[in-house]
Amino acid sequence: MATLLYLHGFNSSPASQKAVQMANWCARHRPDIRVVIPAQPSTPAAAWQAIEASIAALPSDETIGVVGSSLGGFMATRVAEHYGCRAALINPAVRPHELLRGYLGPQQNPYTGERYELTKAHMTELEALAVAVSAPERLWVLQQQDDEVLDYQKALVEYHFARLTIECGGNHAFVGFERYCAQIVRFLGL
Repeated sequence: MATLLYLHGFNSSPASQKAVQMANWCARHRPDIRVVIPAQPSTPAAAWQAIEASIAALPSDETIGVVGSSLGGFMATRVAEHYGCRAALINPAVRPHELLRGYLGPQQNPYTGERYELTKAHMTELEALAVAVSAPERLWVLQQQDDEVLDYQKALVEYHFARLTIECGGNHAFVGFERYCAQIVRFLGL
């Protein structure tokens, strides 16, 4: 069996629209793929620990592919480097330790209702989680230009060496994501 690991973004959850679309597509078209969507804690170091625990719980001989959206794209890049797998990055967060500085302070996850404080220490954790990409052929970045949260051009610079799909229009949620489910599964080698 193969596993598709889906990593949601900042203040999101396994119930995010793209996570559900990916899981539903696999259930209908590729029931042989195990879809794992870990509920990541709201703080970066704890989120990475949860991701590692999810991977450690899989059989050691299992093929893994990862899809990450926004901050999940940042984490998916780290997974690809640490575990040697392929990753599809949807409107990925670039240098989130800089990006999220504007969000410091009280937070509430709209999916879970969890309240927490985003601090400068969390920005340090994010910076420490960044990795240099050694195998760009393992990454596919899907980006929409009208992302209202992230500057898509930063992702194009950061991931210029990877496979890139850039669409005009759209938004941070990536309008029409479901069009790519089959291609993502093929790219991931699942």
